Amino acid sequence: MWKYFHPTTVIFEDGAMDRIGKILEENNLKNGVLVSDPFFAQNGLADKIMKNSDGRLISIYSDVEPNPTVVNVDNCANVLKEQKAEFVLALGGGSAMDCAKAAATTCKTDDSIVKYHGTGVALPAEHLPLIAVPTTAGTGSEVTGVSVLTDHDLNKKAPVVSNNFYPTYAIIDPQMTLSVPPRITASTGLDVLCHAVEAYWSVNHQPICDAMAEHATRLVFKYLRRVVKDGSDVHARTKMCQASVIAGLAFNLPKTTSSHACSYPLTSMFHIAHGEACALTLDYFARVNKVDPRVQNFAKTVGFDSVDAMADEIAQLKKDVGVLTDLKEFNIDEKQLDELVAASHHPNMLNNPIEITDEILYDMYRKMI
Repeated sequence: MWKYFHPTTVIFEDGAMDRIGKILEENNLKNGVLVSDPFFAQNGLADKIMKNSDGRLISIYSDVEPNPTVVNVDNCANVLKEQKAEFVLALGGGSAMDCAKAAATTCKTDDSIVKYHGTGVALPAEHLPLIAVPTTAGTGSEVTGVSVLTDHDLNKKAPVVSNNFYPTYAIIDPQMTLSVPPRITASTGLDVLCHAVEAYWSVNHQPICDAMAEHATRLVFKYLRRVVKDGSDVHARTKMCQASVIAGLAFNLPKTTSSHACSYPLTSMFHIAHGEACALTLDYFARVNKVDPRVQNFAKTVGFDSVDAMADEIAQLKKDVGVLTDLKEFNIDEKQLDELVAASHHPNMLNNPIEITDEILYDMYRKMI
């Protein structure tokens, strides 16, 4: 038995943000707050979108950290209350979107997001409509019901999951990604690959998501090197944007698995960018999972003779786009290794088709350090 659910309307259009005012008017959206990554508030893009909104966006909130915190969310929610916002438009990578998702609900309460962050407490149903505009081809957050937040006081990074968090509209405009630097293009593009591959081999797999995972994976292998080499390549940028949103749809229901489970401590302990942290372990886990017939089928479907050949290509892709391929630079000692292994048993690890033991994790990390 399986079911497929997705409530977000996806608008994929080159140059869509030039007519954002018309899109907002067509959907009767007004008095909105733009939640932006700080960079776009500084470089003028946020102001341009405010201007193009024809007065339907009334304020900007841009105090969002790269790994958004519960404090960011609470502060954003307070701004939404003060402005009497009627909708939220999130502009940026996963950070701005994850902050906006959570704040769009907690602004309708007197609660801090801390009450719901990794606690199992269900969010109330009332929330503001959210429009998501990604500026990277990576997180897929524009089509997922997940917000990943960090609580520095509790040293905790964890996802909050709610149907509230599905954007009402996702506007994907490849023009938004043209200025993304090569290293970030590489990291976010590898996050797309991890979303797709992990979605397919997740124990929660289902046919519709499988098909999207296959398609997104083929796009990344074909276009990521090209777009990292030449960020002005509009065709390659467009294909990576397609891969990102399709991979987001692919993993939204099955959820991610081992590589994402390991990425959370790798990011929190060593400040490795999320996509790089995920990709760091992907080829290793592909080899671990190759005993599963579905994983063997996946490798062949996306163009390889074997899982090992696919793992080799993942390893080579990481080298070619210039991201981390090991952990040597961090000089990890035995105590840190023990902490890393223990923290890698994130709940997402349970979605992996093969049980991942401490022995497997120690072997993997020792090879990297």
